[in-house]
Amino acid sequence: MKIATRAQRIEPFYVMEVAKAARALAAEAAHGSSPMIFLNIGEPDFTAPPLVQEAAARAVRDGVTQYTHAVGLDALRERISGWYAQRFDADVPARRIIVTAGASAALQLACLALIEAGDEILMPDPSYPCNRHFVSAAEGNAVLVPTTPEERFQLSADKVEAAWNERTRGVLLASPSNPTGTSIHPAELRRIHNFVQDKGGITLLDEIYLGLSHDETFGQTALKMDDHVISINSFSKYFNMTGWRLGWLVVPDVLVPVVERLAQNLFICASTVSQHAALACFETESIAEYERRRAEFKARRDWFIPALNDIGLNVPVMPDGAFYAWADCSAACAKLGVKDSWDLSFEIMKRAHVAVTPGRDFGADSTHRFIRFSTASSMAHLQDAVARLRTLLA
Repeated sequence: MKIATRAQRIEPFYVMEVAKAARALAAEAAHGSSPMIFLNIGEPDFTAPPLVQEAAARAVRDGVTQYTHAVGLDALRERISGWYAQRFDADVPARRIIVTAGASAALQLACLALIEAGDEILMPDPSYPCNRHFVSAAEGNAVLVPTTPEERFQLSADKVEAAWNERTRGVLLASPSNPTGTSIHPAELRRIHNFVQDKGGITLLDEIYLGLSHDETFGQTALKMDDHVISINSFSKYFNMTGWRLGWLVVPDVLVPVVERLAQNLFICASTVSQHAALACFETESIAEYERRRAEFKARRDWFIPALNDIGLNVPVMPDGAFYAWADCSAACAKLGVKDSWDLSFEIMKRAHVAVTPGRDFGADSTHRFIRFSTASSMAHLQDAVARLRTLLA
């Protein structure tokens, strides 16, 4: 059977490959005294709060499960618009919001609507691997531009300008970022956007960790700049609805009918039950719970990052959002006599029973020196993991 070229271009998602190995090792260790601690997957350990669960059950009980509009429930689009106004003082009209089957569907729709075969999209190295594969699936080419800790592992306007050529269509950024948990400074983001606009290009921004910021300087949406920013968002992270597969896309008015046509044909609509449940995310009681959880994520970060630094797993930039630690593991590799973060990750899994993610997924420039920890696990698990790593690296 002949496999399509576009499918062959998609690399394995190594995060999931490592996760499979971690689960296998965990099964082997199930009868031992040290169960596997999973710090490898970026999934909140919190589930949807009570009002959201109740709204889902009510929708199922009342039979409110038929297709919605391809762009989503009007009421949900209005609630999202209100959240932008209340939380970020941003005017984002509901008519520009398209509810999608997760942020993945939002990225696919945006890429299919805007990218031609051969178009180049600039992205930071490191960055989330699936983002570049959405570009590739739309017949475009993701161009990874190396970044440094001094740049917060984010693109700068100077680097965007230096990398731009006649094939460049735009940029795909993430703020806060996976794997680093760092955001782009608003002033630098505006410089990037202004340059891209001058070139007639597109600014795509992955904002799925919006709301999970720990620093007011960075905790803003790029949609405040102007109507030409295209924002991808999700109910998975701040709203703790990972398995519900619900997200949204904010586009300029001219793109709404284009994306709607694509959504009608590719998805029909996002999950109706999930949409009705998500209406409850914006109730006062739910928002209060989300803010309590955000404070917990910050407390975990504030304890975990210094602890990693103390045992020689240096985090060069303090994450300002999300729930990740991007740690330089060069010293640990040398101490344990392994080649790179890939080998180190398996060594840690086998000897300390802590599952982490090697840097291979996230780019090509120096990522072999880094491992990613997820701090979306409990404080007790984080403390236990550090104790095991300390023993391993002593």
